[in-house]
Amino acid sequence: MKNGFLLWAGLLLFACNSGPTDSPVAGVFVIQNVSVIPMNKETVLENQDVFVADGKITHIGPTAEKEPGKEVLIIDGVGKFLIPGLAEMHAHMPRGEDTAAMKDMLELFVLNGVTTIRGMLGDPVHLELKAQLSKGEITGPHFYAAAPGLSGGTVKSVKDADSLVRKYKNEGYDLLKLLPGLTPENFNAIVKTAKEVNIPFAGHVSYDVGIWNAIAAGYASVDHMDGFVESLVPGIEKIPEHKRGLFGLHIARQADLSKIDTLVKALKQHNIWVVPTEALPERWFTPLRTAEAFSKDPEMVYMNESVLNNWVKAKNNIMADPLYDSAGAVALIALRKKILKACSDNDVGIVSGSDAPQVFDVPGFSLHQELKYMADAGLTPFEVLQTSTVNAGAYFNNPGSGVIKPGAVSDLVLLNGNPLNDITQTSSIAGVMIGKQWLPSNVIAQRLDALKGKIRQ
Repeated sequence: MKNGFLLWAGLLLFACNSGPTDSPVAGVFVIQNVSVIPMNKETVLENQDVFVADGKITHIGPTAEKEPGKEVLIIDGVGKFLIPGLAEMHAHMPRGEDTAAMKDMLELFVLNGVTTIRGMLGDPVHLELKAQLSKGEITGPHFYAAAPGLSGGTVKSVKDADSLVRKYKNEGYDLLKLLPGLTPENFNAIVKTAKEVNIPFAGHVSYDVGIWNAIAAGYASVDHMDGFVESLVPGIEKIPEHKRGLFGLHIARQADLSKIDTLVKALKQHNIWVVPTEALPERWFTPLRTAEAFSKDPEMVYMNESVLNNWVKAKNNIMADPLYDSAGAVALIALRKKILKACSDNDVGIVSGSDAPQVFDVPGFSLHQELKYMADAGLTPFEVLQTSTVNAGAYFNNPGSGVIKPGAVSDLVLLNGNPLNDITQTSSIAGVMIGKQWLPSNVIAQRLDALKGKIRQ
């Protein structure tokens, strides 16, 4: 009781006027009488007060221990569940000079409880955006920015590889994005220089490189599970790239499932993180739902009409490919779920990412869909939540992120239901706290309404 009193006395010294609770407020907060899911262990701490000041969690304790002061903003947590903010580890921020479009997308992420993103579509403007976010000049998630992609088109020699890696490191990007088309020689040069200057590399696995060389090289993450299906197909070296299909779409039924164990052990041994982006094939490749049906989903109202039309064309085009067959697409999705479950069962690091905005993956909304797809693969709700919270913190080597504990950042999502019972409750949001700002449900609704039709790629 004495400690609780001293805590409140200290908070009141720094308290600001709380203002109306129907608008964002920066200051000192207490989320009162809430069920806390801390994510550093699988538990629910019931009837807790969570104290926040200056963007940090300062104290967590039973409600009965203390009486809140009048100058602290009280957030009612009765009947609600508090989780750490979520992470979208494969986001595509728009490129170019349209910063308004970028800010709209950042806000859409936050309004969906996404408080950290790893941008994987590099552009110099993203460095300016990252600086504005870190200074609190604009509202948005913590932003880790990948450099412009390194591909067969941009890296034509060992010299190109070395100079571009050094250039992007010096410019301040957080990681290198690898794209298809790299030769083994140029890939090895990228890896050599990246390790020399200490910048991680992640993303796609080039056809001529292959997953085994990618794993041995030490990818920070393999995204999309790129190359995984190919590693399971006997005689893969005799199958031309165009006949494999995107992420092995056309060859999944040829996979030898007994090889999954070897793949998973290699990922674990080399500490390779996996960003499944399962929402992409589940929505783009699937024959079980039409493009027109996806285009009518409620969250599509936030997308610019031209983008949505392009998504419809992209899905229809891939299904019209002569090599596409419905049974093969269903087999691919089932195989990816088997691989994902094996990774989880063998403690391979998994972090959530949905590749938003991509074909029918609307920023923010698609991350919640990604979590559901992982649960469908057999991961428990707690394992799924780990991928988007504490695992993301571990990926960034940031123990103060992705957990609810004293000293952690106050990136929090207040939910109406328990996601450990039903993972879809992550999308039933009663409020979002991002650093020093609180966004209650009515403000979220107002801001969402203002974003309709504005989101671009």
